[in-house]
Amino acid sequence: MKLGIAGGIAVIIVVLALIVGYGSLFTVYQTRQALVVRLGQPVRVVTQPGLNFKIPLIDNVIYVDKRILDLENPAQELIAADQKRLVVDAFARYKIIDVLKFYQAVNSIEGANSRLSTLLNSALRRVLGESSLEDLVRDDRAKLMSLILAQLDREAAAFGINIIDVRIRRVDLPEQNSQAVYQRMQTERQREAAEFRAQGNQRAQEIRARADREVTVLVAEATAKAEQMRGEGDSERNRIFNDAFGKDPDFFAFYRSMQAYEAGLKSSDTRMVLRPDSDFFRYFSDPSGQPREAPAAPKPPAARSAPTASPAAVPGGGN
Repeated sequence: MKLGIAGGIAVIIVVLALIVGYGSLFTVYQTRQALVVRLGQPVRVVTQPGLNFKIPLIDNVIYVDKRILDLENPAQELIAADQKRLVVDAFARYKIIDVLKFYQAVNSIEGANSRLSTLLNSALRRVLGESSLEDLVRDDRAKLMSLILAQLDREAAAFGINIIDVRIRRVDLPEQNSQAVYQRMQTERQREAAEFRAQGNQRAQEIRARADREVTVLVAEATAKAEQMRGEGDSERNRIFNDAFGKDPDFFAFYRSMQAYEAGLKSSDTRMVLRPDSDFFRYFSDPSGQPREAPAAPKPPAARSAPTASPAAVPGGGN
């Protein structure tokens, strides 16, 4: 009976020893760091991974993530230096480097995100409030993010947090201003398009006028050259005709008459009122083209001479 009671007590002691032994051990993984708290007071910080000891039932272990954490900030509406209202969507990346400060200041990741979100909004308003929309969208965006990062990191150091990066994801105009800006941009683009179109029309008119002037000059030069060549051709033709006429005047006259017949006696309705014995038809009556001799005009009848009166017949002639 005594052995049974002793065995039970031994079993209980062993179980209690196992419980105490298990409660005095804790493991820190590579992605975590631990803060040992004894009766509400921080005792030590464990940053290296491995197996560690604590006082069971007295010490409490608080694990804190060792990795880079995300801070997603809701879009904020602010006023830039050029008095334009902007909706800025930004986020940050941070890391807990001092577990004791972190525990004493914010106590948890949720508390840290809440405090950092407020600080990020303040840094955005301070930095972007001194910049214009053009600087934020186009010119100095990287520089502005660096300034926001420096301010936020300086303020987050009191929480044992190191800010790794701050990025402005998107910058928009409020919905009520977007339409006005869009219409203004559309008007500006239309004005620029009209200006470019006017410049193009002016340039086209200049090119067209220059082309017309060049065409006029070319046509005038070509016309002058054509007239010159035509005159030279006419002169050469006349020379050839003169040479041909000088060599054989009869053939030349026959050739010219044939050309006149071809031009004058068309197959269409051609009517000419000429005498048959006209010089125009001389080759019809005589192949040699000799003109007809005009018939001799009839001689007029001779006038009768009056009889000469004798002196005796004349009254008073004897006297």
